[in-house]
Amino acid sequence: MSVHFEERSGVVPCKTPWGSWYQTMEEVFIEVNVPHGTSAKEVKCHLGSRDIELQVKGKEIFKGKLFDTTMSDEATWTLEDKCLIRIVLMKTNREAGNCWSSLLEGEYCANAWVQDQMQRKLTLERFQRENPGFDFSGAEISGNFAGGGPDFSSLQK
Repeated sequence: MSVHFEERSGVVPCKTPWGSWYQTMEEVFIEVNVPHGTSAKEVKCHLGSRDIELQVKGKEIFKGKLFDTTMSDEATWTLEDKCLIRIVLMKTNREAGNCWSSLLEGEYCANAWVQDQMQRKLTLERFQRENPGFDFSGAEISGNFAGGGPDFSSLQK
């Protein structure tokens, strides 16, 4: 579901010195630019449920405690075209209100505007899941979207 929503609506990236990261309700995606010609043997990547470490050619790119927990047995990394490392982390908490404000605790933080756009996107993704017959990919949202948006679960259908 979210893959199709992402394809139609785009992503809200948080730029970093090494690339960018972005998120959906279920996953966190990390894209790291590496020197062209990098081989997989030159990449050391540890993906834990609460911590992450990436080294390329012996140089530490990042290391630290993740903003929130992930399912480490479902985490993956790939080296694409020998110049881009793509890491996919599966969030443990997959609610729209679980919008990460940074990749690591206190590091690679989204600025206020990016954080706002990320939360809006997760709220629209939640609406899309709750209403599969509608297309929210181009929708605009204003008002109460923090924490995943308004809760309509108590309303009768």
